[in-house]
Amino acid sequence: MTKSLRLRAAVVSLLLFGGFIAAWHLATRGSGEVAKMSPEYAALMGATATQGKSAMPGPFDVGAKLWEHIKHPFYDNGPNDKGLGIQLGYSIARVMIGYLLAVAVAIPLGFLIGMSPLMNKALDPFIQVLKPISPLAWMPLALYTIKDSSLSAVFVIFICSVWPMLLNTAFGVASVRKEWINVARTLEVGTVRRAFTVILPAAAPTILTGMRISIGIAWLVIVAAEMLVGGTGIGYFVWNEWNNLSIVNVIIAILMIGLVGMLLDQVLARFTRMVTFPE
Repeated sequence: MTKSLRLRAAVVSLLLFGGFIAAWHLATRGSGEVAKMSPEYAALMGATATQGKSAMPGPFDVGAKLWEHIKHPFYDNGPNDKGLGIQLGYSIARVMIGYLLAVAVAIPLGFLIGMSPLMNKALDPFIQVLKPISPLAWMPLALYTIKDSSLSAVFVIFICSVWPMLLNTAFGVASVRKEWINVARTLEVGTVRRAFTVILPAAAPTILTGMRISIGIAWLVIVAAEMLVGGTGIGYFVWNEWNNLSIVNVIIAILMIGLVGMLLDQVLARFTRMVTFPE
């Protein structure tokens, strides 16, 4: 039954994808010559004016360019001409550094907040003030204090990744059944051992859900941050190609951003399923 559902869903997805490509192709194909003009003027105006072609590239143009990027993902011809693999590698590295720093801070602090009502009430005002601040609002302060664009982007990833993990960890720890904790106390299990053997396994699915939300936000933010700080990365690649008026490369970058974001989410989703046990 499950395999049948997956097969039917795959067929529907392929049909939708095919329909999208066909609609894209029809919307961007040329409509024939629209005006007769001198060769010099036609050369200035380009195919958009002389042949009625859409300024938006079609799916075959994007596919051909994508294949070029796939064949040479790591070439380096200078600061503004690097392969797509290098750009994605820099972005993923920045996301991972900022994200892991956030994990190191958010999960222990979330445990503390979840286990201690006193710390929950004491830290709640700070969390409520800092949580709604847009990550990019931190960028000027980070650039001024850190004085390094790459580390500033890492800091923005860190600050935007902390809150979902922190809140989910605190909620998961606070929601562990009191009966399980009372049994552990009855058996004279110490606080540290109780945290690792009772609370952590019970709260793990909620913690992983927070980590999954955070990785999605981190990947969203890195693109905007790299547009601001420049240098190298998929966000800078999008901005640079827009300045070069290469819409084909912009579309390819958007596609890559979506695929990498999906892969990161699926990795965390797999970990979440591994620690979730039916009661």
